[in-house]
Amino acid sequence: MTITCRPLANTIDLLDLYHMEYTIVGKHYGKSTWKKAMGFFVRVLELYKFLKGKKIDVGISQSSFYSPIAGSLAGIPTIYTNDNEHAAGNKISFIFANKVLVPEFISKENVCNALVSEKKVTQYKGVKEGIYLWKKYKGFKATGDHSKKIYVRTEPQTAQYYKGKSYFLDPVLESIKDDYQVIILPRNEAQAEHYKGEQYKGIVVCDKPLQFDEIAKDCFMFIGAGGTMTREMAVVGIPTISVYQDALLDVDKFLIDNGIMMYEPKLNAQRMQEILASAQSREASTAILDKGEQTYNYIKQLILSYEK
Repeated sequence: MTITCRPLANTIDLLDLYHMEYTIVGKHYGKSTWKKAMGFFVRVLELYKFLKGKKIDVGISQSSFYSPIAGSLAGIPTIYTNDNEHAAGNKISFIFANKVLVPEFISKENVCNALVSEKKVTQYKGVKEGIYLWKKYKGFKATGDHSKKIYVRTEPQTAQYYKGKSYFLDPVLESIKDDYQVIILPRNEAQAEHYKGEQYKGIVVCDKPLQFDEIAKDCFMFIGAGGTMTREMAVVGIPTISVYQDALLDVDKFLIDNGIMMYEPKLNAQRMQEILASAQSREASTAILDKGEQTYNYIKQLILSYEK
C-alpha cells in the first residue's frame, strides 16, 4: 500500500501518531483563490510524477481533488469519495474518477451531469465516519459526563469551501473556561498561538493531535466549527454542538434532523449555559454504525475487484 499526503492542518501529525508510512507530495497553497488554482495543477503534476511507473492496482481518496486526475494520467483507476457537495474541486474530480462514492443523503443530481455518468456514482449507506468507527464503537457509551472536559475543534480557516468568521467562539470560551476544562484542538499554529494568549489563561491548547479514543473516553462535550471530527463525536454519543458558519452539508443536516448533533451557529454564553445544564451523553448511534459496517464491506470488495 502506498500513502501520499501533503502538509495540511494535522495530516502529517496524525499519520505519525498512528505510525503509518507515507510520502509527502506537494504543499498547501493557503486560502488565496488564485494560489489554489495555480497550485492545483502543480499538485496534479507532482502526484503524477510520483505515481508514474509504479505498479498500483487502484487509487482511493477522500476529498483529494488531485488524485483522480493524476491517476488518470498515470493509467491508474481511481475511486473518489466525497461528502461535501459544496466543494468546487469535485466538479473535475467526478469527471476523472472511475468510481464515485457519496453518502446516501447527497442526491445524484448534485453529482451527475453530461460528463459524469450515473453508472459510476454510488450513494453509500450512512455517513463517512461510520465506515471506520463501527468496528470499535458499536455499543460505546461515553463516560465523560462528570469530567467537565469540553473539547473544541476550531474553524477550517484555510479551506477553500469555508467562508465563515475566524475566532467567533472566543466570547463563549471565555465564559466557560473558569468552570470547565476547555481543550482547544487547533488546525494550525496561528490558532494555537491565539489561544495561548493571556486572556485565555486556563484553556489547554493541544500542540499535537490526540487520538480519537483519548478524546472520546472522557469528553463531556464537544464543540466543532466544522468537519469530520464534529460528526465523529456526535456519532459515538458525545453531546456535540456544531457551530459551523457556512452552508450546512446534507450529511450534517441529517445528523441534526435526527437529534444526533446540535446546531448552534450563533452560540453565545447564555445559550451555552442552557445546553450545559441539560447535556448528557448517550450510546453510540447503532443505526449509523450498522450502515458504516455495510459500506465498509462494500468498499473493501470494490477495491479488491480492481486487483490484477
